[in-house]
Amino acid sequence: MTQVHDHLTELCALAIDAAGMASSHIRSEAGKPRETLHKQGGDSHASQVVTEVDFQCQRMILEALGDSMEKHGFGILTEESPDDASRHSHEHFWCIDPLDGTLPFIENVAGYSVSIALVSRSGIPLIGVIADPVTGAIYHAIQNAGAFRDGQPLRIVPHARGTGRKLTLVTDRSFSRQASHKVLLERIHTIAADHGLAGVKTINQGGAAMNACWVIENAPAIYFKFPKPTDGGGSLWDYAASACLFGELGAVASDIHGHPLQLNRPQSTFMNQDGVLFASQRSLARAIYDLYRELRP
Repeated sequence: MTQVHDHLTELCALAIDAAGMASSHIRSEAGKPRETLHKQGGDSHASQVVTEVDFQCQRMILEALGDSMEKHGFGILTEESPDDASRHSHEHFWCIDPLDGTLPFIENVAGYSVSIALVSRSGIPLIGVIADPVTGAIYHAIQNAGAFRDGQPLRIVPHARGTGRKLTLVTDRSFSRQASHKVLLERIHTIAADHGLAGVKTINQGGAAMNACWVIENAPAIYFKFPKPTDGGGSLWDYAASACLFGELGAVASDIHGHPLQLNRPQSTFMNQDGVLFASQRSLARAIYDLYRELRP
């Protein structure tokens, strides 16, 4: 084991502190009138909006993590700064989204968060921290050491057939604009019935990090994005922390083909090439893999 592996608990505590500070700042700024800025991003409006709060939180987090980068020789990838490619030249890098879900933050609806992960150069998430400013909850996971919410062990509550529970479909706003939207919903209702569930309920307002947390909190649940040719589909910083959480929970965080998420893609930070899938259980994941094979162009 490397020196970094020997210090994962200490590094996770540092990330939790950084995420907590940023989350408190976001909470203090929520609901205030503010100027909305625009940036280059993916092909969705949500990926192109930014506020001064995004930049303030980024500075706060980078200052909190600065000593660890120097001590351990970490690279850095963060949403509101250009990719300096240090993620390819260092053994590990901090992967940071200082304010994931800027659009719901602007609209003052739940679904925004702070996301921090420590990722190996090979794309394995070793630490994942997600802080929810709305509830104050902090989720964290360390590779081979479990997943937690507010310091308490986190688990996905299993369900039994015939209990009246529904399948939770967590989506972003682009889901309803897909050409296959109607067919997708019909098939998802069928998947729910096949699992002995009493229908489908939808959550469609959050950023990627909280969407993944809502899969955990609302199991049985799924969140997925099919591949597409244009840049978008979320970025590395959207999924790195939650992938660590899901790995420790024994849940599914994969691309749409069932392969591990590529969390250090050399070509781009975007994840549109192979899509993403988060599922609370493997049978639901297999159903979505099959659905994609059925409906893909």
